[in-house]
Amino acid sequence: MSTSPLTDVSPPAAGCATCPAHHVGNLRRLGIDMTSWDYVVALAGNPNVGKSTVFNALTGLRQHTGNWPGKTVVRAEGGFEYAGKRYKLVDLPGTYSLLAASPDEEVARDFILFGRPDVTVIVVDATRLERNLNLVLQILEITRRVVVCLNLMDEARRLGLVIDERRLARDLGAPVVPTEARRRKGLDALVATIAEVADGRALSRPPRLLQEPPALTRAVRVLVERLERLYPGLPNARWVALRLLDGDERIIQAVRTGELADLARMPDTPATAAPVTA
Repeated sequence: MSTSPLTDVSPPAAGCATCPAHHVGNLRRLGIDMTSWDYVVALAGNPNVGKSTVFNALTGLRQHTGNWPGKTVVRAEGGFEYAGKRYKLVDLPGTYSLLAASPDEEVARDFILFGRPDVTVIVVDATRLERNLNLVLQILEITRRVVVCLNLMDEARRLGLVIDERRLARDLGAPVVPTEARRRKGLDALVATIAEVADGRALSRPPRLLQEPPALTRAVRVLVERLERLYPGLPNARWVALRLLDGDERIIQAVRTGELADLARMPDTPATAAPVTA
């Protein structure tokens, strides 16, 4: 491939004003500056799947760390250039689930749910695929802009495991790219796939695994309508409604305190939504 993800990125190109990242003020509130970047890419995954290795391989020395606003959780950012576009890569904390039970999980969930990155790359361990798929399926409920990075393929081969990545991609309805990040294998294909998802050429189409009961469908519809009245422009209102119906205490608290209004507020939208007390 003639264009390497590790090409130096100077001088900066102008940001793409029509990209999703540039009309979501949430990114700024989550601490992400998109000046001179075309796309923002979230890097998610369970702990110990080689996510940091992927991040370092794609960004090289062009990275820095800091804390998420209001939290002591560390955030790592870096960047790369591909085919004339500049991609900001945000390495999210390792998490097993988006059902936030810790500050790290909460950061990852809020960024994917409310920051709405142009692409979410989910790094999975090919030797422990079944355990990793829980997070993959949860993220696919939220966004169609997904790439599954099937990492540690060398370890899988060493253990005698054979994975049909094409069948996996078909079953998930999302692009799957096998990699060996430590050996820098598969990274060119990963970057090319990220670019296809970022500009809309490849979007996930996950299948519905279960038929939703009619009563649940009605309840979700009513709750979504109410959420959208309270929080105009709320991203992923259906997912929030499902979590509320499931009794997710963290989401319930965010609604009651008005935190959800801060996370959901679009640019130039006044803070009219008051905390919900019942």
